[in-house]
Amino acid sequence: MNRTLDRARVRALLPALSLVAVLVPIFVLQPTTFSYFGIGLLLNLAVPLVLATLAQLAIITANDLDLSIGPFVSLVACIGATLLVHRPLVGVAALAGCVLLYAAVGALVEYRQIPSIVVTLGLSFVWNGLAVLLLPSPGGTSPAWIASAMGYQTPLVAAPIVWSTAIALGAHLLLMRSSTGVRLRGSGGNPRAMRRFGWSLVRAKATLYGVAALFGVLSGLCLLGLTTSADANLALRYTLLSIAAVILGGGEFVGGRVSVIGAVLGAITLTLAASFLAFLNVSPDWQVGMQGAILIVVLSLRVLLQRRGAPR
Repeated sequence: MNRTLDRARVRALLPALSLVAVLVPIFVLQPTTFSYFGIGLLLNLAVPLVLATLAQLAIITANDLDLSIGPFVSLVACIGATLLVHRPLVGVAALAGCVLLYAAVGALVEYRQIPSIVVTLGLSFVWNGLAVLLLPSPGGTSPAWIASAMGYQTPLVAAPIVWSTAIALGAHLLLMRSSTGVRLRGSGGNPRAMRRFGWSLVRAKATLYGVAALFGVLSGLCLLGLTTSADANLALRYTLLSIAAVILGGGEFVGGRVSVIGAVLGAITLTLAASFLAFLNVSPDWQVGMQGAILIVVLSLRVLLQRRGAPR
């Protein structure tokens, strides 16, 4: 029994251990990064990925998978760089419409029992097409208030760490600790119990997809504030990176088992790996390979611990 508990604890600590495993070589090879400005540079793009990861986590909570979050984040950035600058009210209405459409897709997936992979794959082309219509070529500009918010420097601790921690705690309280969060997670963990207690699975999935869209909107606006311009293909990699971060953080595709804190740690780990390799002038292809290698190692350890802990 004690060995089983120890393995469970180690498995729960894998996201943190993987983060440490990435941090140690970075600080050994480049000690100057262990400073306020060094960590700030390494984690400069962490917040948008953290938000996109939480968007993906909301969908995985319902036993679904979102293949459109990357194009959606890109579309939000394009809306922010064009409509929010020149016609703010239209821009806000467009973002609200995107959130409502996401929620409607969630309701449709549950009501008609359509595989989410199929629906979100088709939706990814819709988001990308709209982004191209808004911004055919890279350009636009970030609204001053977004750029100012993302450029704010917090005292003592680098801003990306402060924002990521605040986001993680808020999402954890909402999804893991509140009664509403328990009901929403029940749509993936125990749908039969949801029906037995009279809770609507359609409404639950619509809410989760709407929450995912809200995180996606925040991710796109934060990314726009950091890059100060937009592109229809700006965040396409976020689709796979967000899935990898959720899984790296202990999430599973079956049963709605997710960890908000673990997913945030996973997103930070992947950001650190890519940023450090970029500082070393390593090709982007190798950066993706490094992120994949981290995911494979952690998943292998999880499977190994699970098998050893299984009763014989």
